[in-house]
Amino acid sequence: MDMEVTAWMSLHHAMNAEQDNRPFSMATLRRIGAFARPHRKQLVVFLMLSVVSAVLAVATPVLAGRVVDAIVRGDEPRVVVILAIFIAVIAVAEAVLGIVSRSMSARIGEGLILDLRTTVFDHVQRMPIAFFTRTRTGAPVSRLNNDVIGAQRAFSDTLSGVVSNIVALVLTLAVMLSLSWKITLLAFILLPVFVLPARLMGARLAALQREAADHNAVMGTQMTERFSAPGATLIKLFGRPAHESAEFAARAKRVADIGVRAAMVQWVFITALTFVSALALALVYGLGGFYALKGQLEAGAVVALALLLTRLYAPLTALASARVEVMSALVSFERVFEVLDLEPLIREPAAPQPLPAGHVSIEFDQVRFAYPSADKVSLASLEEVAKLDERSGVEVLHGVSFRAEPGQLVALVGSSGAGKSTIAALLPRLYDVDAGAVRLSGVDVRDMSFEAIRDTVGMVTQDGHLFHESIRSNLLLARPDATDAALADALRRARLDDLMASLPDGIDTVVGERGYRLSGGERQRLTIARLLLAQPRVVVLDEATAHLDSTSEVAVQAALTEALAGRTALVIAHRLSTVRAADLILVVEAGRIVERGTHQELLASSGRYEELYRTQFEQGPDVVAAATAT
Repeated sequence: MDMEVTAWMSLHHAMNAEQDNRPFSMATLRRIGAFARPHRKQLVVFLMLSVVSAVLAVATPVLAGRVVDAIVRGDEPRVVVILAIFIAVIAVAEAVLGIVSRSMSARIGEGLILDLRTTVFDHVQRMPIAFFTRTRTGAPVSRLNNDVIGAQRAFSDTLSGVVSNIVALVLTLAVMLSLSWKITLLAFILLPVFVLPARLMGARLAALQREAADHNAVMGTQMTERFSAPGATLIKLFGRPAHESAEFAARAKRVADIGVRAAMVQWVFITALTFVSALALALVYGLGGFYALKGQLEAGAVVALALLLTRLYAPLTALASARVEVMSALVSFERVFEVLDLEPLIREPAAPQPLPAGHVSIEFDQVRFAYPSADKVSLASLEEVAKLDERSGVEVLHGVSFRAEPGQLVALVGSSGAGKSTIAALLPRLYDVDAGAVRLSGVDVRDMSFEAIRDTVGMVTQDGHLFHESIRSNLLLARPDATDAALADALRRARLDDLMASLPDGIDTVVGERGYRLSGGERQRLTIARLLLAQPRVVVLDEATAHLDSTSEVAVQAALTEALAGRTALVIAHRLSTVRAADLILVVEAGRIVERGTHQELLASSGRYEELYRTQFEQGPDVVAAATAT
């Protein structure tokens, strides 16, 4: 191995050494073993190949020394030819083993990444909505990417490196001691001169890299937020583009400056270590040559020692940092396990109860609910805070009870923050009640399977969220086996025929991030088309027309009429004009139902509903009286 390459490896290991230094956790090691168990056969073969490679690496310098000795002694040419053939065979074997080892390393590493990623992804999907409302989106993504890859290196790089370096070091020392113990000791005396600069410079470079990584992370966050459709709109409306550009340029320049400094530190370091390495080789050749001329050492031994010296420093410096590299991998594993240890609050029952066929009734029975505190659903590292908010959740629903008979439309109205959306979120079991029960046709939703709830309850939220995919993909989310005819029928019933005809790619048109390529009304009607395709027996509408203009509202209301036909519905309405025909209107204030009745009954009672109606329309008591009479 070239001494410059050895110097680069020393620098690499020294830089990695500036990491976590916590003690080993046996519990973490056992869990790592559980993930590694499916790959244990490949791991054993991989480690054996690493050992063989280390042996072959030491054999080549020894044979090279034998060649020199044969030449000096004047042996027959066939001796040199045979030794050269052996060296060539070893080179071929090393190349083949390198390819096979790399292949196995990639298979083991990628297999581990696959296992970890799918496990974490599946676990995060089971987390309650409260988890996603608290954590920063990029944090779980980082666990799925950076930390999983860091954990993978423990097997593909660190483990094999430790084994092969130990074998290489033991064999190299044994051979060098057998050739000349004095020169071997000299090599060890020079080792600190080689290793200490690596650690000092490595610490400096690690600090520079961490600073650059921090700046890059901030720039990444800035780009992610500013380059999204809502973020770009906000900057254009209220931001200062020149200031944003200057701030970004300042950080980018700092990263560039750090890159220049790091490159110079690296070059100075490599130059210095190459110089030290050259001195070490000069000493070996000088002292070895002196002993050889005095007849105390074979000439081939001098060459072998010089070649072995180049193979001595790399494993020594690597093993010097091995513990820290292992700890770095353990930290990555622990960060992954930290997410996996966060237990989902909402669990599927072991023996789910089936829902009776036919129309479905809705019942809220003395429901009390408080949003879960942060320590139950999140992690400080995922929220990017020093400490989680440990305050207990404040109860937001206080003994809510009502019933919607099969096929009825029940509307929830009231002030913002009264608890209407919370009531709606309990029906599809986005959260679990703290007391009381939510039932569908007499079956507690906590006793139903997740699949049964999804098949029964369909929900349209006020933001009408869509993925950055085609219209077809967004629709198939509700019913993956839907035919083209079913998709076309759902779009027609959602009043989207004209839109489909105007789009260049029709149903295969990509809607953009969060559906921003569509208007608000088109986006909302597309979510209604998705609902129609799912064909749920219960529909929940959470202010589905809250942010639409009059024209869009008319189109959406027509689509909603299709969606609600023959289904039990729970509707949250901001515009009271949209719930006049409701079978039952519930007025919610401060987490309690304060009034209930039909539109006419509530207006006639001159209570909170009548006050909301009068305030919203601002047309005086005559209009309210007229509405009561209709």
